[in-house]
Amino acid sequence: MASAVKELQKDLEEVKVLLEKATRKRVRDTLIAEKSKIETEVKNKTQQKSPRKAELDNEKPAAVVAPITTGYTVKISNYGWDQSDKFVKIYITLTGVQHVPTENVQVHFTERSFDLLVKNLNGKNYSMIVNNLLKPISVEGSSKKVKTDTVIILCRKKAENTRWDYLTQVEKKCKEKEKPSYDTETDPSEGLMNVLKKIYEDGDDDMKRTINKAWVQSRENQAKGETEF
Repeated sequence: MASAVKELQKDLEEVKVLLEKATRKRVRDTLIAEKSKIETEVKNKTQQKSPRKAELDNEKPAAVVAPITTGYTVKISNYGWDQSDKFVKIYITLTGVQHVPTENVQVHFTERSFDLLVKNLNGKNYSMIVNNLLKPISVEGSSKKVKTDTVIILCRKKAENTRWDYLTQVEKKCKEKEKPSYDTETDPSEGLMNVLKKIYEDGDDDMKRTINKAWVQSRENQAKGETEF
């Protein structure tokens, strides 16, 4: 019995090594399935104790193979999102996430935030925290779904049938700062100057030289026109 368990544990270690090196999805899925199968075999064989052994162990539960210890936590920065009348949906791609236990995928909601933690996925933890959501959400009505290679966060809108132009308040402020001023109640030339200023600040050296040249030429033409008049 001990010899069989030992051989299975060697197989398990080799599968783990191959899993760390594999990059192709099909190969990784096959290795993950094989790893789960071997772990189950090890667990079953370890639990096959004689009555005398169980008595000596004072009815302690049979030893099980310890899960892979996680090395570090990866911060999730890439995601996509869309919305319906009732929900804002955030899509996070995590290869193989459908194979981890349900309790390893945890999401905590507040009225203006959520944080996702996926534990022990291929030896790593994955974390995503989103604060300052654009609008309030219903904590009780929000949830998560695990699909193939994807976690979907479902934030229930507190006010249904309202549109979210951005996911967070921070994103909204950043986007609004980038917009040039087109105030129709002010001098139209002032709005143009704001646009040119924005282009100048964001442009490379060639762009800045071109704008400077055009500005000088415009001033010269303006001065020439005033002289002729």
